[in-house]
Amino acid sequence: MTDRLTVATVLKPQGIRGEIKVNPLTDTEEDLKAFSYVYIGETKYKVLSCRAAGGFCYLALRGIADRNAAELLRGQEVTVDRLDAPELPEGRYYIADIIGCKLVTEGGKLLGEVIDVTPARTDVYTVMIGGKEVLFAAAEGVICDINVEQGVVTVNEERFKQVATL
Repeated sequence: MTDRLTVATVLKPQGIRGEIKVNPLTDTEEDLKAFSYVYIGETKYKVLSCRAAGGFCYLALRGIADRNAAELLRGQEVTVDRLDAPELPEGRYYIADIIGCKLVTEGGKLLGEVIDVTPARTDVYTVMIGGKEVLFAAAEGVICDINVEQGVVTVNEERFKQVATL
């Protein structure tokens, strides 16, 4: 498991006082208000303010005093310490915990390894199967079980074949 979780991506500076507009990768943009500190790159920043509007968040960070400083953060990931992240309800997982899991069928056949998950209404998983990247939507009935402790994502093979870009 990783020590940090990615919670947002810096889109651009907002205004002239160093505020940044971020695209949250959490369930709701309001979730970012729970963090007192964030990391951008290896630098830890104290969150001075966080406001949510229109699906985005606007962060003011200690040490980012003007638009020029904020511009240097464009495109970077915003991460938080795993220990500061809220406990998830049963059946919910952090993407960082799913990446690297083996993808297997209900019968135990190894298909490949999860290399990325793109959050969306229906999350899109990217798996490496036989040296090729394959995408599949986590549509109803595709994923049967996720066990991050064992590092295994189990899928219904028939349903997987229907939605995967094989």
